[in-house]
Amino acid sequence: MKRYHPALVALHWITMLLLFAALLGGSLNMAPMSNSDPQKLEMLRLHMIIGNVILALMVLRLVVRLRSEHPPSANMDNRLQNKAASLVHIGLYLFVFLMIASGWGTALAADLPAILFGGSGAVLPEDFYEFAPRLVHRIVFILLSLLIVLHIVAALYHQFVQKDHLLGRMWFGKRKG
Repeated sequence: MKRYHPALVALHWITMLLLFAALLGGSLNMAPMSNSDPQKLEMLRLHMIIGNVILALMVLRLVVRLRSEHPPSANMDNRLQNKAASLVHIGLYLFVFLMIASGWGTALAADLPAILFGGSGAVLPEDFYEFAPRLVHRIVFILLSLLIVLHIVAALYHQFVQKDHLLGRMWFGKRKG
């Protein structure tokens, strides 16, 4: 087996695109925007929808990963690097779920479901940092972003320095051969 299941490949790349949209949209667009800005409501609504889609995709991805055959782990002939790779992959799952949980914690504390989807007419709080989950959301954002960068750098290292065609495992094509 040289490639991952096509469903896992599709879920990986779709989730990645949505994660980038949520992380960049949240940090570059929403974070600097005042909560009194009328556009903030639409941006928060979209951010929450994307977050929930990511949650559904991550759960589906975990199920597919556990139920499908996949290639053996890449071996760097270095126990420490192999362990680090394993921990980074576990960390990516963990921090994505923590990001979503802290986002939901913030949303519930600020009554965002009622404001954004229930038509309550209430205004946004002056500052989301008055809610503890918002600080967790920020810390997890930083840690998840670092893990993603590490993951990308490692994949590029494998592809272009090690020349082991590791990226091909997470793409479409013949699975055996």
